[in-house]
Amino acid sequence: MELAGARVLVAGATGVLGGELARALDGAGARVALTGRDDGALRALAGELGGVPAIVVDAVDVEAVRAAVGAAVAGLGGLDAVVVAWGVVAFGPAAEADDAVTEELFAVNTLAPMSLVRAALPHLSEGGAVVLLSAIVADAPTLQMAEYSASKAALSVWAGVLRRELRTRSITVLDVRPPHIDTGLVDRALAGDPPRLPPGHDRAELVAAVLDGLRQGGREIVLDPGEKRLVRR
Repeated sequence: MELAGARVLVAGATGVLGGELARALDGAGARVALTGRDDGALRALAGELGGVPAIVVDAVDVEAVRAAVGAAVAGLGGLDAVVVAWGVVAFGPAAEADDAVTEELFAVNTLAPMSLVRAALPHLSEGGAVVLLSAIVADAPTLQMAEYSASKAALSVWAGVLRRELRTRSITVLDVRPPHIDTGLVDRALAGDPPRLPPGHDRAELVAAVLDGLRQGGREIVLDPGEKRLVRR
């Protein structure tokens, strides 16, 4: 995909990764629309990027998500790609997990991205792209993070099936499964205290890898365990 002029909806733009991805896409010449929960932060980012379309939305409100996609399509005059950077986390033993917390993890990390992508697909152009940020825990489920790992693994599996189903439309589905990245997410956990985590991976490397994956039509971005760097495949 040629990023210059591409019309891209970034969901979760008020998060650290979502905001950095939106800035990088804008810097590459893409035309972006933004969604997020924090009205003030969203308007500030939209202003920073020259007054791009910005829609406040609660990720777990399906009707609001559909309306946000429609507003982005109207504001951009179409849609070439969607980047979904929604996510929440919780910690603690699996046997002691709170049901309501587990439901919210799956609502935000799994079901909300599915809803947004389904709403966006009728508008995506031939050769378009879907980018989903899952996590390394989809491949390596982590102690004290069972429910979070499961929610990300479910999204990753869904992305793999969706990719196969969209081949006839030449739509790329890029599943991004980075290691721990310091975005402050662990400090906003829905429950529990984080286990010992490795140092945060370089955010700039992740953002560059996502843009490269969009340009090259990649399927996955994962950590090479030997070289400790992100690779596209």
